[in-house]
Amino acid sequence: MLEGIHWLGHASFRIDSDIVVYIDPWRLQQPVPADLVLITHGHSDHLSQEDLAKIAKPDTVFVCARPYAGQIKGDVRAISPGESLDVLGVHVAAVASYNTDKPNHPKTAENVGYIITMGERRIYHAGDTDVIPEMGSIRCDVALLPVGGKYTMTGKQAIEAVRLIQPKVVVPMHWGTIVGSERDAQVLADGVPASVRVVIMAAEN
Repeated sequence: MLEGIHWLGHASFRIDSDIVVYIDPWRLQQPVPADLVLITHGHSDHLSQEDLAKIAKPDTVFVCARPYAGQIKGDVRAISPGESLDVLGVHVAAVASYNTDKPNHPKTAENVGYIITMGERRIYHAGDTDVIPEMGSIRCDVALLPVGGKYTMTGKQAIEAVRLIQPKVVVPMHWGTIVGSERDAQVLADGVPASVRVVIMAAEN
């Protein structure tokens, strides 16, 4: 289920398949030219101009939460929660991503998470979010979930997200850099049913 998925630290991932897909590239040390880049929202640890410049090609396609799409140069597709598009053989669906008990990521900001369908595999990147009711309608094979707290849900809260989403595999993210530690990831791993595989990745950056 995790073939080709690389955690690059924080909320940054690269997925290597027939094409190279980045999600929220940040502080890249070993940049690889990207075919498709997905941006969840406009905070600089998710929409990093410096890192986009490292991986952009003339034909790179960028998909970005609509309010921030104008900040990116090139072939940019703006998207809002509830919308979807097909690009380079990948189905990209945008879902809601917001805080419920903190002001950092309000629902009105129209930030997004993504459900990416590549072949038979559905990968959900939650973005910077708390547990939200919309998760009850999300189905995926792999869930990339924040656990660091302060700006997102905690590891303990992410257990409830897993209950709602019911993925096969979970990768904790948004820990180890700005906020959160491996202990937060372990709280999630210790709290989910045995039927759910939690993989605490080492950052490859």
